[in-house]
Amino acid sequence: MAITLDQVRCFIAVAEELHFGRAADRLSMTQPPLSRQIQKLEKTVGAQLLERDNRRVALTGAGAAFLDEAYRLLNLVEGAGDLARRVDAGAAGVVRLGFTAVSAISILGPLLRRLTAALPDVEVLLSERVTLAQVDGIRRGELDIGLARPPFDTDLLQSRVVLREALMAVVPVDHPLAASDRPLTPQDFDGQPVIGYDPQQSRYFHELSVRFLANAHPRIEQRVHQILTAMLLVAADRGLAFAPASAASLAVSGVVFKELVHGGGDTALDTDPERPVELYAVWSRESVPPVVRRVLDVMLAG
Repeated sequence: MAITLDQVRCFIAVAEELHFGRAADRLSMTQPPLSRQIQKLEKTVGAQLLERDNRRVALTGAGAAFLDEAYRLLNLVEGAGDLARRVDAGAAGVVRLGFTAVSAISILGPLLRRLTAALPDVEVLLSERVTLAQVDGIRRGELDIGLARPPFDTDLLQSRVVLREALMAVVPVDHPLAASDRPLTPQDFDGQPVIGYDPQQSRYFHELSVRFLANAHPRIEQRVHQILTAMLLVAADRGLAFAPASAASLAVSGVVFKELVHGGGDTALDTDPERPVELYAVWSRESVPPVVRRVLDVMLAG
């Protein structure tokens, strides 16, 4: 025979009141069924928990020990129910968030602080991945949300812009363009060595760079996958590069960030030509769990 929660609740009431009549009133029941619940509990436990006669009710040593465990058991069950309700409402649970290295610079820290304040019982598991790997992770069910760069499969994913920022030139500190007091134009890159981005692995920044340089004739020296790699090559005086404004916070020694003339290249695809670098929150078009929806609400409200 198993101990039931009704038996535990009845025992706690009697142990606290030390009176069957008051305990029965507290539980909105009569004394006979209350006494039967206590008797069943003692039979299941195999020990006398209460001493009772016509004048008094008292806990036995076994009863005092069992009371501590009864409180713990009841709190566990009620806590489990509360947790289940919070998970069902999206206020608790786990969300797996993908991000790119540069998105970590610009948005990840403030976002995590907002999530901690708004949803303290939600655990965010982070996974650094390039955009293609994030999309694949969402497709496979490994990620719930990504912080990614376009383009991505809009049939598979819903998306919303969470950050827009300027594209800037990264120039060696001793380069003549570093001393310029004006924004740089595509013509400033004529004949200059430029560190480009891989058109497959870093398609987004490759296309932004190509768009800006449409009317220039630079010498593409190398193509890299990561913005930090491009900046380090610039610091080594291997050429010029492009990076989002937030990458300046990496504080790479030996480089200077210079503004670009807005509207360089074809800006028809830009929603904001002065801030063409966009970061999106992306998530599946299929059913979204409540906790993921709550996290998205916080992300998109910022």
